[in-house]
Amino acid sequence: MRGHLRTLTKLNVLQRRQQTSFPGSIDYQLGPAAKGLLEVAGVVEAWLAEAPDGPLELGDPAAKSTIKALVDGWSTAIVRALAARPLTLTELNKLITGTSYPSLERRLGAMRLAGQIEACSGPRRGTPYAATAWLRRAVAPLLAAARWEREFAAAESAPLSRIDFEAAFLLSAPLLDLPDESSGHCRLAVVSRNGDGEPSVAGAMLSVEEGRVVSCVSRLPGEASAWVAGSPAAWIPALIDHQAEQLELGGDYELARAVVDELHGSLFRVRQAR
Repeated sequence: MRGHLRTLTKLNVLQRRQQTSFPGSIDYQLGPAAKGLLEVAGVVEAWLAEAPDGPLELGDPAAKSTIKALVDGWSTAIVRALAARPLTLTELNKLITGTSYPSLERRLGAMRLAGQIEACSGPRRGTPYAATAWLRRAVAPLLAAARWEREFAAAESAPLSRIDFEAAFLLSAPLLDLPDESSGHCRLAVVSRNGDGEPSVAGAMLSVEEGRVVSCVSRLPGEASAWVAGSPAAWIPALIDHQAEQLELGGDYELARAVVDELHGSLFRVRQAR
């Protein structure tokens, strides 16, 4: 308990207060970062409530294992790889060089037990694993946590990378339910700065036919009938809060706007309805 209190105090989630009534007595109250963290917890709870095998309660052992499986899968780039297409363990081992084969196998096993990935059939040797719809909706708690970290724990947290945004778009795309009249190619671009100050662009290209996303790739070059661009600071409120004023929309405005609206709705509609 003391260890948790020290960590939360360091992050300004809690504040220590010296009691005047009794010398040496200390109590705690919520600090500036607490409200944002409670909002993150609400998003996590909404996601856990949709677990494939039934609702999970935040703090229960099963919920802790589920969250750990998600975080491990994200931090090792397993989620990014499976967001693009189903892959076997052997294929993942070739793509992800920073994690050993046994470690990848353990993480895949944990994600499968949690209902975040599922085995599917394929023509090649080995068992391909694909992201489930529930793993795709995990973009919501991941985004909420990333925003909190940017605001309250930037020094202790890694900044959002191009791989993070690519994974978020690739995972979210199959969830989109666009108007039937929506068709075309929509480029989603996240513009940031490298360490040397040069601009860096990441994102995804969506192909839409009559309201259905038929493909989503991380290759941005190519003709686009619509596009949405902005910095990470502009994309995060657009996705979480439906505040897209800082994003630049171009080309087929109706298609671009529908994609932005549905990216938010597909991830956070359930949370708002609760």
